[in-house]
Amino acid sequence: MSVKVEKQEGSMALLTIEVEAEKLEDAINKAYQKQKGMISVPGFRKGKVSRQVIEKMYGPAIFYDQASDILIRETIEDACRESGEEIVSTPTVDIVQIEKGKPFIYTASVALKPPVKLGEYKGVTIDKVNVEVTDEDVADALEKERNKNARTIEVTDRAVEDGDTVLLDFEGFVDGVAFEGGKGSDHSLKIGSGTFIPGFEDQLIGAKIGEECEVNVTFPEDYHAEDLAGKEAVFKCMVNEIKTEELPELDDEFASEVSEFETLDEYKAFLKGELEERKKKEAQDAKEEAAIAAAVENAEIEIPGPMLEAQKERMIDEFAQQLMYQGMSFEQYSKFTGATKQQMMDQVEPQAETRIRTRLVLEAVAEAEKLEASDAEYDEELKTMAEAYGRDVEEIRKDMTEEVEKMIKDDLKVRAAAKFLADNAKEK
Repeated sequence: MSVKVEKQEGSMALLTIEVEAEKLEDAINKAYQKQKGMISVPGFRKGKVSRQVIEKMYGPAIFYDQASDILIRETIEDACRESGEEIVSTPTVDIVQIEKGKPFIYTASVALKPPVKLGEYKGVTIDKVNVEVTDEDVADALEKERNKNARTIEVTDRAVEDGDTVLLDFEGFVDGVAFEGGKGSDHSLKIGSGTFIPGFEDQLIGAKIGEECEVNVTFPEDYHAEDLAGKEAVFKCMVNEIKTEELPELDDEFASEVSEFETLDEYKAFLKGELEERKKKEAQDAKEEAAIAAAVENAEIEIPGPMLEAQKERMIDEFAQQLMYQGMSFEQYSKFTGATKQQMMDQVEPQAETRIRTRLVLEAVAEAEKLEASDAEYDEELKTMAEAYGRDVEEIRKDMTEEVEKMIKDDLKVRAAAKFLADNAKEK
């Protein structure tokens, strides 16, 4: 196989790939084996007709389409590698020559990694992030912990209050007629959650257990049930049970129950230290993001269209994978939301472009500053991977291909570039 590369404008290239005639012959024979059971020839049973007979009756081109598909699939990856170019898109293929006894020739139009002209990137000015932890921050953290440890108790001696959870029977009527889906029994509802129609929950405040009350609401104009949208309704309601959350007292006993500390003051000091570490991490992340954004803004890059399309495809595939983990297919999501794949591709385009620009700039910074991944960093990354997959580090190392190893080290260089930009940024 031979590969010729013709560079074109806009970081595009045309690869001309020539495959030996012998390999074309093999591919035609594979196509024959796949198709022979579907071809009818008078006087022969299906699947029992020789290739020569079929080609004599229908012409040798009968197997060309499938043979070319087979041959392209078998050679395109090696051809792209043999080109020596850094290809960043899915090849668009055209057949130039396919004829028995002659080399198979096809072209592949590909996008190449575009050049990056770095602007100012070292010492960019960014806003300083406040990392101070205040008493109010500690108090908020304590309150969250109190809420996590709240005790639910049943209330029998008062009416419904905001924040209560009630068990509710209800039936809804429009113009005095009950409507479908408007009835429920022992429905759990937290007052103030905004779960029901606006105004519904507020009108339950003051209701007593066992006493019927009426709630008057108007369905929103954009309500999902069109026959109810914008209409006034009356719900006859009965509160069967009231529950509320009782928060623990903020004292030494609380601290000893939720932590390893004996006193509230010790627990507060621990929380403050945790918050300080978290804020430092968040500040470093924010600093990196700001420094990267500035470097990207100052750089000049012309992204080839196919590269952008490939990134958009990857993002849609990632989203489809997330849906699958949640038990929903992409087709189900599309049907439910009414959004087509093309519409979603259009929506993610700005984010896709930002991803590409960011990666290219970080790679360019790593190259300009001669940043490399150390052996220790690589080993630590393998250790992290092993823990994530529940495997032994040496197993991961043994199964590692050169291509995957390069990808990991490239990612480490990109992270080093991000840290470099942040460390050299000037805060104002």
